[in-house]
Amino acid sequence: MNDPHPFVAGLPKAELHVHHVGSASPRIVAELAARHPDSKVPTDPEALADYFTFTDFGHFIDVYLSVVDLVRTPEDVRLLTFEIARDMARQNIRYAELTVTPYSSTRRGIPEVAFMEAIEDARLAAGAELGVALRWCFDIPGEAGLEAAEETTRLALDLRPEGLVSFGLGGPEIGVERPQFKPYFDRALAAGLHSVPHAGETTGPQTVWDALTDLRAERIGHGTSSVQDPRLLAHLAEHRIALEVCPTSNVATRAVPHIDAHPLRQMVDAGVLVTINSDDPPMFGTDLNSEYAVAARLLGLDERGIAALAKNAVEASFLDEAGKRKLADEIDTYTDRWLETPRP
Repeated sequence: MNDPHPFVAGLPKAELHVHHVGSASPRIVAELAARHPDSKVPTDPEALADYFTFTDFGHFIDVYLSVVDLVRTPEDVRLLTFEIARDMARQNIRYAELTVTPYSSTRRGIPEVAFMEAIEDARLAAGAELGVALRWCFDIPGEAGLEAAEETTRLALDLRPEGLVSFGLGGPEIGVERPQFKPYFDRALAAGLHSVPHAGETTGPQTVWDALTDLRAERIGHGTSSVQDPRLLAHLAEHRIALEVCPTSNVATRAVPHIDAHPLRQMVDAGVLVTINSDDPPMFGTDLNSEYAVAARLLGLDERGIAALAKNAVEASFLDEAGKRKLADEIDTYTDRWLETPRP
């Protein structure tokens, strides 16, 4: 199969690694920039393509934070969240765990209760109007240190919105050691949240080990450098600890030099549970359907193989068992019908 897009477009999917602000489409970013003209972010959607061209991971973080600064009111939060769900619905994403960084918004003056109400209102509307089930991962922006960790933990546990399922750690890895965040992950885990930190994207496999050992990670965000350590790959495979792989993102941030150098094949060959994700899709000029197409090419997958990859995300999700069975059955039904339909 040369072009998997037609099959992928209608495939029911789950997405596990996608950022809230980083999912703002050019249309929404331009609209927010127009609302806040003191920002350096372009108001022309076409100009955003150049703005979203990154020289390295540090430059990506700078640009990302400039977009974060556009989200200043509860109305901005609600608009952003619902429009993300609308874009997901167009791709037949049925379920998504959206990584939200509440600290970035509350420290900019959005009242914390209003923030929670805005994302929850959008979540309920997305389910009712679009058929997209949203859940939240509240993540610590690592570059903001332990103050941000304490505040994120408080917001997650004291104001816990109904859709919150997991606790993460994002931002730069270099100079931001994973073990220092152990007390905060301990509290989150004790409260019933799942651990899903970023690790091994721009640093070596030791960062992944630290995430597993100190943060008790149940999934790893990116984990690209895991392939440098066969023992780590074996551990991930044995314990079914999924890697949230984002191929285009890894190239855009220079974590991987080019797409054909991506270690996805090594991960799969080692038996690791791999899920495909878009990370910050408009910023990287991609979406989840495109990421599946990339993965299909890198792995040489046919329709059944792509469907199996989609079911990996269902398995690794924090859906309840009934929800997992339902979505997995949808994937199987769609695939069977596709393969039974004659095509030119």
